[in-house]
Amino acid sequence: MERQIKLIWDFRGPAALRTAEHHEVHLKEFISMEKVDVITTGFTELNDVHSIAYMVVNEINMIAMRDKLKPHRGEVYAEN
Repeated sequence: MERQIKLIWDFRGPAALRTAEHHEVHLKEFISMEKVDVITTGFTELNDVHSIAYMVVNEINMIAMRDKLKPHRGEVYAEN
């Protein structure tokens, strides 16, 4: 099975959760326009002032998505 990579955008401050939620909307728009093969997207509040938006892709697509979307970081994705 091919590894999956979680591309992550970090948002900090009192509006971090709303910003991460809004960023996911733009990720979904990008996926729709570009017809990208994506496993999932989402957003998560880590604490009161730090939230993330993310997109999970197959490792083979990671470099292209990284170069186009400029995530802040990435990690190997493992479903819980």
